Amino acid sequence: MLPVHLAEVPGSVALPWVRQQGPFQKIVPWPAPGSVAGLLPRRVDKEDVMTCLIKGCNFVLKNIPHEAFVYQKDADPEFRFQTNHPNIFPYLLVNIGSGVSIVKVETEDRFEWIGGSSIGGGTFWGLGALLTKTKKFDELLHLASKGQHTNVDMLVQDIYGGAHQTLGLSGNLIASSFGKSATADKEFSKEDMAKSLLHMISNDIGQLACLYARLHCLDRVYFGGFFIRGHPVTMRTITYSINFFSKGEVQALFLRHEGYLGAIGAFLKGAEQDNPNQYSWGENYAGSSGLMSSSPELCPTQRARSGTFDLLEMDRLERPLVSLPLLLDPPSYVPDTVDLTDDALARKYWLTCFEEALDGVVKRAVASQPGSVDAAERAEKFRQKYWNKLQTLRHQPFAYGTLTVRSLLDTREHCLNEFNFPDPYSKVKQKDNGVALKCFQRVVHSLDALGWEERQLALVKGLLAGNVFDWGAKAVSEVLESDPQFGFEEAKKKLQERPWLVDSYSRWLQRLKGPPHKCALIFADNSGVDVILGVFPFVRELLSRGTEVILACNSGPALNDVTHSEALLVAERVAAMDAVVRSALREERLLLVQTGSSSPCLDLSRLDKGLAVLVRERGADLVVIEGMGRAVHTNYHAALRCESLKLAVLKNSWLAERLGGRLFSVIFKYEVPAE
Repeated sequence: MLPVHLAEVPGSVALPWVRQQGPFQKIVPWPAPGSVAGLLPRRVDKEDVMTCLIKGCNFVLKNIPHEAFVYQKDADPEFRFQTNHPNIFPYLLVNIGSGVSIVKVETEDRFEWIGGSSIGGGTFWGLGALLTKTKKFDELLHLASKGQHTNVDMLVQDIYGGAHQTLGLSGNLIASSFGKSATADKEFSKEDMAKSLLHMISNDIGQLACLYARLHCLDRVYFGGFFIRGHPVTMRTITYSINFFSKGEVQALFLRHEGYLGAIGAFLKGAEQDNPNQYSWGENYAGSSGLMSSSPELCPTQRARSGTFDLLEMDRLERPLVSLPLLLDPPSYVPDTVDLTDDALARKYWLTCFEEALDGVVKRAVASQPGSVDAAERAEKFRQKYWNKLQTLRHQPFAYGTLTVRSLLDTREHCLNEFNFPDPYSKVKQKDNGVALKCFQRVVHSLDALGWEERQLALVKGLLAGNVFDWGAKAVSEVLESDPQFGFEEAKKKLQERPWLVDSYSRWLQRLKGPPHKCALIFADNSGVDVILGVFPFVRELLSRGTEVILACNSGPALNDVTHSEALLVAERVAAMDAVVRSALREERLLLVQTGSSSPCLDLSRLDKGLAVLVRERGADLVVIEGMGRAVHTNYHAALRCESLKLAVLKNSWLAERLGGRLFSVIFKYEVPAE
């Protein structure tokens, strides 16, 4: 018999459940509220609601990027997501359920209930039902979204004829909620009464939260409890109230998963014997419901469902993830170069781009499993699911936090895994590795025959030419599929001539004339030509200079990116052909490690802890990041405490033109930190 740990959260009940899938564990709220009994023989353990609430809140703030956001009424979009801060404490949690609980959270295990109110979500629901005869909570919110509260509320201007200059009160401030109803002889609409009621309760909660925050010297207030539900009127009113009474010194922060805090905490309590804090977690976009649209007319089926049963699915990674120790300022680090939530033109382009690429991904997925009788059926299910996700993001770009090229790529990988296509490019990678290995010795011999300065440029051009071999880029995949003879030398001819679009090569060459680096950390990109004919010769040159090398590859598959396990096999084959690599592996001057990621992009704040430890131990003083996903879509502006090389070939015409170049333009960015 398995125990279920249940924490009742006012306004909602959810049971988190775990299921194992590959290297990940997944948390999903299951089963639906009210359906516990009679499903399976299991013991129900009661847990303290406040402990569960805090555990759940700490969990989402630490593990879900872009969990918290501020609401800005006049911005487009209105949501401004916060990056995960390494230290989330202290903060104030205002949990709005039937009533309101206000909790000061100081550490992982130390918190204090400091106040509350009986006027909360239950009050809005109860009074709303009496006033409008509407029994459903979401229907009340819908009525409020159509109402005009000034028809019911008495404003400052109704009393003073305008603003009250002495007190600094604007004329449109609410002086008395429902104040006009006492003297008016007319009937008020349900919509207007619901709007007035929502304003009254939200204003009261906002003022109360602000006063407690000021009293306890806290400047961050998070709201949870599933009362807000992404409703713009509620967030706008609470935000205005807190800004008004704190004079902008206290920040109102809302949570994408406000309704899951107690459920997640209950799961964590139940899993304590497994020590969930030793793992890192990530949101699985394939299984999770997105933040609701602020417009009720958008995606009505999702809104109709969302009031009763939404999903949050989390992947549990087997190893903890931490920030790269070489980040200049981890709290301010933002991996992504472009925020598609803000950039409407880029958002439209990339969503269309991913839609148009779907046929090719489906074809590749089916081809990767020729012995499977249901591969085509599963691939079609993948197509439909990912297509639906893209349509949701067209209407609600903020559904999963800040929308980026990285999140679009990750969502696609999650959907592929959901339908058991963990590595659609496995056969392509095997073939490409085999072809490239046959050319390795010839490439190395030709490099060794060059003079020193000529060889340095040839090595860089080899890195760039190798990076052309990216099956995720439409312009490249079309060439590779139509011309089987397209190889390393042909890729070199595709490269932009110097000067490159971004060209720091002369500075890099000058640096190489100085003392060798102590240790280089290289983030590899693609399998085949890229890693074998581009990266390994570059690694070999660094080793020959006396520089130790840490070669970091993805932990899991994504597109045709090389994985750690694949890199180990490649390194063994290369070592058999090359004495420099062979001795470096034997003497541990060349170390192959996993990044902890299964993404075509790179988040330097979520790297395998073992990699971070190694970087510190070896004193890495050079970071090399290659590829569009890792060095352009992400980390282009990343500031490091050591020297860095960011290099890529632009394999997308639209992006190249936007950056002032053309297809196959070159980014070679050598950066030295300021003294």
